Amino acid sequence: MSLLRRAKKNPAETTVTLIGKPGCHLCEDARAVILKVTADLGASFEEKDILQDPALYAEYAEQIPVTLVDGRQHDFWRVDEGRLRKALGA
Repeated sequence: MSLLRRAKKNPAETTVTLIGKPGCHLCEDARAVILKVTADLGASFEEKDILQDPALYAEYAEQIPVTLVDGRQHDFWRVDEGRLRKALGA
């Protein structure tokens, strides 16, 4: 059995993506948490409008808001601050 540990990534090298749409109250709540955590840890933040991207709409229409960390799905509907911090290496 290997005892290799996964190297922690520097949060400043990480991008958090919020996939949502205008007028979505859960998206606003998620944005607030993500902005707080990314500002605290120095991670990058980007936002994508599901209504402007047919591929994103097809994949995530029933889950918004969706949070991605470096392109991999992390959460949907709600963002847990502690869980996001942990995913970013804090």
